[in-house]
Amino acid sequence: MRDPRDACHVAIPARDLDEAVEFYVFGLGAKLARRYDDRVTFDFFGDQLVCHLSENVPAEAVAYPRHFGVSFARAEDFDRLVRVVEHRKLTVLSGPSLRFEGTAEQHRTLFLVDPSNNVLEFKNYDDPRLQY
Repeated sequence: MRDPRDACHVAIPARDLDEAVEFYVFGLGAKLARRYDDRVTFDFFGDQLVCHLSENVPAEAVAYPRHFGVSFARAEDFDRLVRVVEHRKLTVLSGPSLRFEGTAEQHRTLFLVDPSNNVLEFKNYDDPRLQY
């Protein structure tokens, strides 16, 4: 069982670490945890995100099959993120939009693109029990 102090670890490629810091810290508001010549680690909404310097970044931003992000339990947290994205003019792949309208799985979603074409999805279910 995961202890609340544990962090999920996600590692992604980054073509430029300065761009990654600009996007994740100054764009999304993640906290810079550590930085080395070949990688940078962030506190990404309570979990660990590592951007590894790589020439093998996605050629284009495609949401499926690979993306990551946060499923917000509270609608106001999703709304706050949408305002940050709009204010800071972050690159939006799609949304905000409503998915599965009229079903038990109805939720709002927003897909962003980082400077290395990694896709992030943020969402908020009408029924917070479905965030997992």
